[in-house]
Amino acid sequence: MSKKQQSRTQRILLVDDDQHLLQSLAGWLQDQGFDAGMANDAASAEKELASKEYDLAFVDLRLGSEDGMQVLAHCRKHHPNVVVIMMTGYATVETGVEAIGAGAFDLMTKPLIDDEILIAINRALSQQQVLEENEQLKAQLDKRFGKESIVGNDQRMQKIFDTVDNIANTKATVLITGESGTGKSLIARAIHQRSKRKKAPFVEVACGALPENLLESELFGHVAGSFTGATTNKEGKFKQADGGTIFLDEIGTASPSMQVKLLRVLQELEFEQVGGTETFRVNTRIVLATNEDLSQAVAEGRFRQDLYYRVNVINIELPSLRRRVSDIPMLANHFFEKVCLEEGKELEGFDPMAMQVMQSYPWPGNVRELQNVVERAVLLGRGPLLTTSDLPAHVCEGNHVPIMATAQPSVPGVKQTLKEALEGPERQIILQCLRENNWNRNVTADQLGINRTTLYKKMKKLGVEDPQTASSAGW
Repeated sequence: MSKKQQSRTQRILLVDDDQHLLQSLAGWLQDQGFDAGMANDAASAEKELASKEYDLAFVDLRLGSEDGMQVLAHCRKHHPNVVVIMMTGYATVETGVEAIGAGAFDLMTKPLIDDEILIAINRALSQQQVLEENEQLKAQLDKRFGKESIVGNDQRMQKIFDTVDNIANTKATVLITGESGTGKSLIARAIHQRSKRKKAPFVEVACGALPENLLESELFGHVAGSFTGATTNKEGKFKQADGGTIFLDEIGTASPSMQVKLLRVLQELEFEQVGGTETFRVNTRIVLATNEDLSQAVAEGRFRQDLYYRVNVINIELPSLRRRVSDIPMLANHFFEKVCLEEGKELEGFDPMAMQVMQSYPWPGNVRELQNVVERAVLLGRGPLLTTSDLPAHVCEGNHVPIMATAQPSVPGVKQTLKEALEGPERQIILQCLRENNWNRNVTADQLGINRTTLYKKMKKLGVEDPQTASSAGW
């Protein structure tokens, strides 16, 4: 039983021009614990459906001079969540086929028998519950794997979102590049979810996790007896993804012989199973990903040039998290809320210093590392407000500039204001962005999510107006 059905008594609408049957059946249903409504023609049925939220309708095929199929059609168009069971005293095979074909759940013959009515109601409402749960699951998957699940206001990410929208419904091969942990799998799923293929399978293969002989069988399948242990035929991932999308992660690890096989599939969408002779053709969208520089691999002879040109039709390059400093608070809060919800924790969030520390850390593991750090902080946090003491030591004291080194020296009897305490981390964040962007202030301002004037004022206040002054100050 669904949550909606648990929250109230289930409502059943009876539509029949026989007033005696209406009243007797309604009374019996109420005795069984249902809320029964009544209508004796199509117009009153439509009015009743509009006035209350019904779960099920029993509709007579003949409503005087009217046709009960009109009520069925109205339900399908305006109240698709209402399950309709048709009733008739003159059932034929053709009548049943017509009613079921028009969307009725079942066709029952009068006179109705109590036990049969209850069985039909339970079957109909059980199916409706399954349909509702499937819709909820689909909505959750869309939310989890759609573009909306990827958090980021950085200009680079906004351009990537635009690219995903523009290419989702094309057949072009997509190559997603970027460091480990930047979210390449999420982008691949977002492309699939926003395409016309979203109802078909999305199949992911981690190419670097399998030796070559197993990878070939995994991708293309094999026939029984093709190698030791192959006792039955096996369908490969390309075949499983027919009509949908296959995502080949870590494509840069493919061996030379596997690269030849992949080139053929990319060009012709044809392949044979391991040990087989039958040629299979599939309609599969191919998305690939790598954290390697494939152009460098081509130059070194580790990756075929023709395959590189074939996979690099559309390239989406994901920026590292250290190049998206302005997105760190948003991402941290997103993961914080997610973990709190999953674990039933009621916490306030991160204090300003903890957030500054996270923005100054270079995040070699990118978004994946940030997510792990936030989850750890929520689970092990010692108070409602998470502080630097709840962050791992390497985040606070790693190879980047230590937080304590940037603060003003402690003087007995003199306490720092919060503003003074935060100037050190803020200076390091701005310096880091300026250096990464070769002191291009426009790009740095965009990356930090502030306007140029604000950046100029902060640089002047913090004493980092140019590379020379920053270097002479030892920053």
